[in-house]
Amino acid sequence: MTRLAVLTTAKELALVLNQWRTAGETIAFVPTMGSLHEGHKKLVATAATKADRVVVSVYVNPLQFGEGEDFDTYPRNLRADADALSDAGADVLWAPQESDIYPEGAQAAPHLSAGKVGEHFEGEARPGHFDGVLTVVSRLLTLVAPDYLVMGEKDAQQLWLVQDMVTREGFDTAVLPVATLRDTDGVALSSRNAYLSPSERHSARALSQALRAAAATDGGDAALAAAREILDQESGVRVDYLSIVDPETFEEQEPHTTLKDGVMIVAAIVGGTRLIDNTRLTFGQ
Repeated sequence: MTRLAVLTTAKELALVLNQWRTAGETIAFVPTMGSLHEGHKKLVATAATKADRVVVSVYVNPLQFGEGEDFDTYPRNLRADADALSDAGADVLWAPQESDIYPEGAQAAPHLSAGKVGEHFEGEARPGHFDGVLTVVSRLLTLVAPDYLVMGEKDAQQLWLVQDMVTREGFDTAVLPVATLRDTDGVALSSRNAYLSPSERHSARALSQALRAAAATDGGDAALAAAREILDQESGVRVDYLSIVDPETFEEQEPHTTLKDGVMIVAAIVGGTRLIDNTRLTFGQ
């Protein structure tokens, strides 16, 4: 079992990274905001199969939280996160200070733009959110300079934007997507699931049920109708958006469009908690 080192400064991390690189070892990086669960452990396990060393960061990024969102109450427990990673295959748990990530201060830092894709769906509901995500991921990649960046597929829009940013900004890093991990009831694992009451958790199952119903159709309008029917039947779910996007461009498919591939994305409020989910749809096979 790898002994996990917990580091809290960029300087400490740089010393360790230099030792690894001197030894010719490859590095995989898993960025997180903490409150780690089995989904994160799956990312770490995947990272460990690709690289000699694995770094997991825990940093709650203020730039991706909008006014009235849960930045101040977002779960923070570094000891619990270290315990969760103790047997997951990580070598370092890095919990940087804000001065490491944003020496000029978070609000004064130059922000990367997520462009038009970042203005739709989650970006429309959370203005500036993806600019904040791309800004912090860019800063983290600059500090870690990993061979691999490992991210989950649960936030499909975020993953698309990060992949685009890595290419656009010229990072010499391969992005490795990892399939969404689900609980036994089908609900996608998320740190925010902890906010759900038992009845709300029951309602949350409708998201994955809707996605499965869509995948069983011939696509297009039929997929949207099948998913919408299930979501409409669950009174505890308030849908924000339900769409099918082109996986290459993340642009919404026009009505009646039939493509062989698409990504159905959904966001909904369950109780007071915003949940997102998605699935890849393959039609005409």
